[in-house]
Amino acid sequence: MTTSTTKVPQQENQPADDGEVILIDKPLTWTSFDVANKLKRACKFKKIGHAGTLDPLATGLLILCTGRKTKEIDTYQAQEKEYTGTLVLGKTTPSVDLETEFDAEYPTDHITTELLDKARQALTGTIDQIPPIYSAVRVDGERLYKKARRGETAEIKTRQVTISLFEIDADQFPEIHFRIVCTKGTYIRSIVRDFGQLVGSGAYLSSLCRTRIGNFLLADAWSLSDYIQQKRAQLDLPNE
Repeated sequence: MTTSTTKVPQQENQPADDGEVILIDKPLTWTSFDVANKLKRACKFKKIGHAGTLDPLATGLLILCTGRKTKEIDTYQAQEKEYTGTLVLGKTTPSVDLETEFDAEYPTDHITTELLDKARQALTGTIDQIPPIYSAVRVDGERLYKKARRGETAEIKTRQVTISLFEIDADQFPEIHFRIVCTKGTYIRSIVRDFGQLVGSGAYLSSLCRTRIGNFLLADAWSLSDYIQQKRAQLDLPNE
């Protein structure tokens, strides 16, 4: 059973200092920090943070906390997450998405329905995962993506994650549409990379949307512009 979250930005009887939990549908190409920074400036929040980073080329549910609610960020980050998206077999990029250019092509003629399902099963359950080189994981005190952009390599430690559901639809092969439910810290790009390798090819992520965090649903999220408009009206501020 899911819990619906109200779209009212702030209840009238709730002091602003108590903070809010805000659900935003993150726009494509925006970083999670971009969204937090925009809300802070536009809505005059003194303190704001986000729970669970989304890559710039991903869209979907982003939870932001303000004021005293920022103390709850770790609680939201730890909750189960659900994603839908599309991976494409036969090509790779260094970032495993479309942030970087294609660097290799691979055959796909040998890939059968049985091979796809075998790869799906191998990536379901509790698995050891290596984060992508283009990620915010720190190695020797520096974000991996900074090393990657300089063309450097790094030894990346595996992490254990749980994929409780991995559904695929190959009707538009070599595009594979998927739905994944997973634990905190799971990199969908790593699943895409590993899926391509398991079927003897390569793969990249062409689209990704986060649809759920715990009981919070994307269906209950605001667009960034609508939230700002409602909040500024509540605060009796002029439209931007």
